[in-house]
Amino acid sequence: MTTAQIAIPPKLGPVFKPERGELRYRGAYGGRGSGKSFSFALMAATFGYREPLRILCTRELQVSIKESFHAELKAAIASKPWLAAHYAVGVDYLRGLNGTEFIFRGLRHNMSSIKSMAQIDICIVEEAEDVPEQSWVDLEPTIRAPKSEIWVVWNPRTDGSPVDKRLIKDPPPRSCVVKLNYLDNPKFPKVLEEQRKHAQRTMDSGAYAHIWEGCYWSASDAQIFNKKWRVDDFETPGRVDRFYYGADWGFAQDPTTLIRSFIQNDCLFIDHEAYGIGIDIEDLPELFNKVPGADKWPIKADNSRPETISAMRRRKFNVNPARKWPGSVEDGIAYMRGFKEIIIHPRCKRTAEEFRLYSYKTDRLTGEVLPVVIDANNHCIDAIRYSLDGYIKPAYEGPSGLSIQSL
Repeated sequence: MTTAQIAIPPKLGPVFKPERGELRYRGAYGGRGSGKSFSFALMAATFGYREPLRILCTRELQVSIKESFHAELKAAIASKPWLAAHYAVGVDYLRGLNGTEFIFRGLRHNMSSIKSMAQIDICIVEEAEDVPEQSWVDLEPTIRAPKSEIWVVWNPRTDGSPVDKRLIKDPPPRSCVVKLNYLDNPKFPKVLEEQRKHAQRTMDSGAYAHIWEGCYWSASDAQIFNKKWRVDDFETPGRVDRFYYGADWGFAQDPTTLIRSFIQNDCLFIDHEAYGIGIDIEDLPELFNKVPGADKWPIKADNSRPETISAMRRRKFNVNPARKWPGSVEDGIAYMRGFKEIIIHPRCKRTAEEFRLYSYKTDRLTGEVLPVVIDANNHCIDAIRYSLDGYIKPAYEGPSGLSIQSL
């Protein structure tokens, strides 16, 4: 007996490991270049190879076969000789030697005919972000054959869209849905990496995050460092007056971070990061040594963990606590926004992600941006703020002493 090897992104392992019928929903959402659509097409063709199936491929609007899942399936089948030998591939059809049949329909104009279809074993919903609630209400009970499943692929756009509510906010029983982005794709092509880097440098950060990182389309005005930062490739100069090192200590699922930066021409350059979750104290030196010079330069750290600071000092790291005061977060933000620009090296991926996500609170009803910093997506940013301890000053410091004089 010959066994075929099928390579898909590791994150999709839990999605496709269960046998057909064990799950009701299989899904993946995320940005461009993740391999979602190709992987789902490959697995659909593989399921149809193992047993005869009727597989409905649909999206909200499909005017022609060119706008369907047909192209992804055709490419996936062509990628494996044993699949290519099994399937007859036509301009508008796909059929397996064992009777497997792929059907292509748009939901908006074909719901009546879809409802009348019998024995749909797998329904693949592509570009599911665009599928309205009524289409879901009509479609789901139609897919009711024994062991039938619904597979869903999409790039999120709106927080609270029908697919978001259905499969992320309140996922149904027997569902496995994962977020998949370009970083999760071992076969992410070089040509797309070139395109992604260009988009990261030139595109509005909210648009970039939606397209490439599978995030909701967000209002840039709420981003704390909106229009003050960018990701760009740069060479760290051979001579720098000073490097700034800052550490934020992790706890449970919060990460430990160490960030290195330097200042030049009134710009803050962030050139190295270390980032780890669940790091024990004895493993901190290994994490810190991922940042060049961390064992030589002064490091300012979160003062809430004096025992961790002491442990690192015993390991010969020059770590000292950074000052905090009421309003120190806001004062740090004001100081950092005072730079002409903040430039983040592409290798500092977690830092760039935080700069994009770090936001002010918005009014739930009006959408107005409020002067309240959301305490999230700030571990790398907090580390940068600590590193600048001594440069960041309280907005107002009272007099250090009192002198009483008689009049």
